[in-house]
Amino acid sequence: MPTKQIIQHIGALLDLAGVLVIGVGVMVATVVYAVRCGRTRQVVAHYRAYRQGVGRAILLGLEFLVGGDIIRTVAVSPTFTSVGVLALIVAVRTFLSFSLEVELDGRWPWQGKPPVGSAPGAGRT
Repeated sequence: MPTKQIIQHIGALLDLAGVLVIGVGVMVATVVYAVRCGRTRQVVAHYRAYRQGVGRAILLGLEFLVGGDIIRTVAVSPTFTSVGVLALIVAVRTFLSFSLEVELDGRWPWQGKPPVGSAPGAGRT
């Protein structure tokens, strides 16, 4: 089997892994959320943890998808057009990852983590 085909298969496997990570992660987060809500009957209390679980699954899945794109583009067809398309895809996925990270943590990445036990938003000006 030629090297180009092997690299294509590896890229496709990384894409598949990314999709599976997102799908399974969302299902696991949903099941955990349903079980927690079923036990406590407090839907709103567990919603933030559910969103964080879904967000983490999406972030990890995006990492696999970007890896698959990089492998296929750089190793298989390194033309200016394909590298430009890759740069655009990586930029969009990086923006999505950044946005999800801010959404999950509730703070900008350059802001330090609040001390344990402090109220959210404490120490901000």
